[in-house]
Amino acid sequence: MDRESMILEIGRMKKERDAVIVAHSYQIGEVQEIADLVGDSFALARYCAKSPAATIVFCGVHFMAESAKILSPEKTVLLPEIHAGCPMADMVTAETLQKRKAELPGVKVVCYINTSAEVKAECDVCCTSSNAVDVIRSISEKDILFVPDRNLGSWVAKQVPEKNIILWDGYCITHHRIRKEEVLIMRELHPDAILLVHPECKEEIVVLADFVGSTKQIIDYAKNSPAEKFIIGTEMGVLHQLQKDSPGKKFYLMSPGLICPNMKKTTLTSVYEALRDGKYDITVPEDIRLKAKVCLDRMLVL
Repeated sequence: MDRESMILEIGRMKKERDAVIVAHSYQIGEVQEIADLVGDSFALARYCAKSPAATIVFCGVHFMAESAKILSPEKTVLLPEIHAGCPMADMVTAETLQKRKAELPGVKVVCYINTSAEVKAECDVCCTSSNAVDVIRSISEKDILFVPDRNLGSWVAKQVPEKNIILWDGYCITHHRIRKEEVLIMRELHPDAILLVHPECKEEIVVLADFVGSTKQIIDYAKNSPAEKFIIGTEMGVLHQLQKDSPGKKFYLMSPGLICPNMKKTTLTSVYEALRDGKYDITVPEDIRLKAKVCLDRMLVL
């Protein structure tokens, strides 16, 4: 089937199944183009919770589809690529978190949305990179265990110095691999460009930035800024939306290493087969789902 025919067939099956397609901003451009909504984890979580559609096709990675299922158990949630995972999410398990909590009695646990349902079920409240500071500030207790991203946690800790944030030793392998030398070279090559960086990057990278924010915040900043040139310090998928929003502006990727292999697994064919065959149907055990939902609901309320 050629590309245009496949896109038409995806549209037909979407109506037939009463489905919506959501895509993370790190997905490939042609997948973003067929989605009903493109956004970061926070925007997609809210959209899926509110959508009246019976089926959600989640073009992202496993923990994202799982979060949609936690919030909407009555809906069918399909993940087009079942092996699209998140190495950072795998760096914390329910068992290791339970052990750490036992060592820190009374500590409040905040988990990044990049975690499994089992881990969310062990936490007090969830957060994303766009709302992490607000979530931490809303907690009355001083001692907070932040899992699993030590880079995001370190950045948040600097914004909320009144809290004692205990960091987990996890990280995003894509953002974490960026070297300071690469950034300095890009600064030298484009001295008049504004550097926009995701807080999943290491501290030595973040301190060089002109602006630090989530995927959506980076996209919005570039769109609304009067500046014409930007160095982008997050996964390369955002370039698609950035160039659509501002075709007259120049965008330079901070490092060629800013690519997430898992996010790039989903293709038009993946989406087509997901709708055609109902794959892959994401499930969450009800006891885990109910506990994890409390964690996500607290974030959405905030």
